[in-house]
Amino acid sequence: MAAQKIHATTQKFTEIVDFSEDIVILDGGNACMIIEITASNFALLSKREQDSRIFAYAGLLNSLSFPIQILIRNRRMDISQYINELDNVIKTTKNPQLQAYVEYYSGFVKEMVTVNVVLNKQFYIVVPFSSLEMGVAGATQTNQKGQAQVDAFAVTARKALQTKANSLLGQLQKFATSARVLEKEDLIKLFYEIYNEDTEIDMGQMQAGADTSIVKGGTAQK
Repeated sequence: MAAQKIHATTQKFTEIVDFSEDIVILDGGNACMIIEITASNFALLSKREQDSRIFAYAGLLNSLSFPIQILIRNRRMDISQYINELDNVIKTTKNPQLQAYVEYYSGFVKEMVTVNVVLNKQFYIVVPFSSLEMGVAGATQTNQKGQAQVDAFAVTARKALQTKANSLLGQLQKFATSARVLEKEDLIKLFYEIYNEDTEIDMGQMQAGADTSIVKGGTAQK
C-alpha cells in the first residue's frame, strides 16, 4: 500500500507517464523528444566562424513552425577519480618527461578545483507534441485510459516528433556541431539527474550506466 502511494505521488510530481523508445510520454496527452547538442566555445572561434554560427542560429529560428525549449544544464562534477588516475600514472610511469608533465598537470587541476567549481555543461533542445495537434477527436481519444491508448498515442506522437526533429537536425548541421536524439536509456538517465540535482556526477557510475529510479525513494520509472 505504501509503495502504491509513493508511486502515485512520484508519478504526479514528474508528470511522466512512460518512456517509449526515443520519446517521453507526458501527462495530459503530451509528449516530447529531446535532442542533445555538443557545445563549442564561441569565444575561441574566429570572427568568420562566429558570424557563421550567428547566421545559422538566425536561420534555425526563422525556420521554426513549432515551439521548442532550449535547455542548458550546469552540474557539479566529481573529478576525484580522475585525479586519482593522474596520481597513479605519476607513480607507475617510467618515462621521466611524461612523469614531470603529468605531475605538473595534476597540480594544475588540483589547484583549479580548489578555486573554481568544475561544472558539466550540457545543451538540449526539447521538441514538444500535444494531442491538440491531432484535432478535437484525437485529443478526446488520447484522454481515454489504458495501455493500448498510450501505445497508440506514442505511435502518432513519434511520427510528428520525428518530422520536427529531422527539421531541427538539418538546421543544426549548419552549426558544424554534432546533435543526436536521446534514446530511452539516455532519457531515463537525464531525468534521474534532473530530479536528483543535489548529487554530484560520479564519472564511474555514469560509465557503468546502472538502472535507477528517476526520483530517489520513489518508483515512478525504472
